[in-house]
Amino acid sequence: MNRISIQIPQRVLFATELSIRVTDLNYGGHLGNDRILSICHEARMQFLQSLGATELDAFGVGMIMADAAIQFKAEGFFGDVLRVELGAGEIGSRSWNFYYQLMLKESNTPLALVKTGMAAFNYKTKKVVSLPLDLMTALGRSV
Repeated sequence: MNRISIQIPQRVLFATELSIRVTDLNYGGHLGNDRILSICHEARMQFLQSLGATELDAFGVGMIMADAAIQFKAEGFFGDVLRVELGAGEIGSRSWNFYYQLMLKESNTPLALVKTGMAAFNYKTKKVVSLPLDLMTALGRSV
């Protein structure tokens, strides 16, 4: 069976620390797989906030998630502090990928690698649009 293999870009655009909450646990007593995307969403929102942007208005466009992939590496438990690093890659004229590396802070052990495929989106017309130059620059693409 083929497994997902996510290659994280070298350049980190943003990093934050988040603690695993009791509401993040599943019936196995560890971090639930569905919560990993929520943690990535929180990190993405913090990154955008640091730019003065939001998912509805990032330099004049919205953004929408087109796909997501998670590569699990280790378990996380209640109270563990995660260091979440965010980068970007494959920046095109209308879409890009965000990459997230979730590390257990205390041991510096990788917990998960995540990729979310994003597109510039106009929520009024419900159409994919071109990325503004300011957003391309914020994502690390030289223009």
